[in-house]
Amino acid sequence: MITDPISDMLTRIRNASAVKKAELSLPSSKMKFAIAKILEKEGYIGGVSESTEGVMKTLTLRLKYENGSPVVHNIKRVSKPGNRVYAKYDGLGRILSDLGIAIVSTPNGLMTNKEARKRKLGGEIICEIY
Repeated sequence: MITDPISDMLTRIRNASAVKKAELSLPSSKMKFAIAKILEKEGYIGGVSESTEGVMKTLTLRLKYENGSPVVHNIKRVSKPGNRVYAKYDGLGRILSDLGIAIVSTPNGLMTNKEARKRKLGGEIICEIY
């Protein structure tokens, strides 16, 4: 049994882009789908789709590459089940001088650190991508 499904998703993305796979399939959840939609909106993955096979829902991600190298250079889990990391809106840092993003779980849902700062919302920092 996987104790941290978000970390598993991020590791699968990291491993699949390292071997230059075109697509990646993994078990779906609302949180994983929301994270994938943010990655798609920010241009880190090519697309996301959700399908149902019997009882299990599957999330399919199309990875994105530019000139043969993956768009996702680094993806890191920040808040873990044993060590939750929270920040106020003014404590949300800039990832690689705002070239990267952090995904933050706020009371208004998941959003990037840039959007959370603009809306003056704090929350749990899920992961950092650049």
